[in-house]
Amino acid sequence: MALKFQYNKTALQQLKKDLKVRENALPTLQAKESALRLEVKNAKKEVKLAQEAFDQKNRVLATIVRLWSEFPENLLAVKEVNLDFKKIAGVKTPIFNNVSFSVNTFSLLSTPAWIPEGISLLKDAAILQIKIDVAKKKVAILEYARKKTTQKVNLYEKVQIPAYQDAILKIKRFMEDEENLAKSSQKILKERLAKAEAAA
Repeated sequence: MALKFQYNKTALQQLKKDLKVRENALPTLQAKESALRLEVKNAKKEVKLAQEAFDQKNRVLATIVRLWSEFPENLLAVKEVNLDFKKIAGVKTPIFNNVSFSVNTFSLLSTPAWIPEGISLLKDAAILQIKIDVAKKKVAILEYARKKTTQKVNLYEKVQIPAYQDAILKIKRFMEDEENLAKSSQKILKERLAKAEAAA
């Protein structure tokens, strides 16, 4: 990072202030990164469990696959998915709450007796699929936040903090050199004046 600065006390104070802000923020960012890493792991586990439950439900549905041809089309539809939101390490993530379905009216006399049970099975499968989708979205949000936080930690740790420290050191050395030069020129001037007075 090419840090632009001037060789004076004002710039030195500003750089020290900026450095302190970054040094104070770094532990918080590292803690956030660590928390997000753990939450990503947990969210992935959540996706896996939901997927396993869905696969198990699909196996049940597959056992009665030949009956599904009797199932009326457009009988069941997802009406609304309700989500809650929870902040995890400052990141807003979705949490499945519930889902409502719309079931079109059908005649119990003219449809096969297993249809109500089929509706129940499909509702369960749909809920599991929605849970998987929500869990995957949560993973994506957390992964993105973790990646951004990791980038910021690396920027502070490996680029900005060393650049500020280097700039502060350069300004201090420059100011010390200037002070030493001023002292040396004063000393030389005094010696010349003393020689001039002695000669006169």
